[in-house]
Amino acid sequence: MQITVTTRDGGTHPVEARAGLSLMQNIRNAGVDELEAICGGSLSCATCHVYVDSLPPGTELAPKSPDEEDLLDACDDLAENSRLSCQLVFGPALDGMRVTIAPEY
Repeated sequence: MQITVTTRDGGTHPVEARAGLSLMQNIRNAGVDELEAICGGSLSCATCHVYVDSLPPGTELAPKSPDEEDLLDACDDLAENSRLSCQLVFGPALDGMRVTIAPEY
């Protein structure tokens, strides 16, 4: 399974992804250090902010929790497709998704 990650410089990186891990963990495990994820996925920062560019046809993400909404609202570069990658659990339905790492928080 794979995720395509676009970094801030516009480079694209195919990331082999494992089901059951968060999107953040998969990206960090692949060595994409640009995704800081300072809190390690404990939902206490927004340094794993990404833009979900595309999903496989017929796939929808789980809705944002109130805590995720609050953290995203504090981001300067909030967009409609903004998500915290620590809150998205990767699975087969997301195979092929594309994300862009948001500007530094």
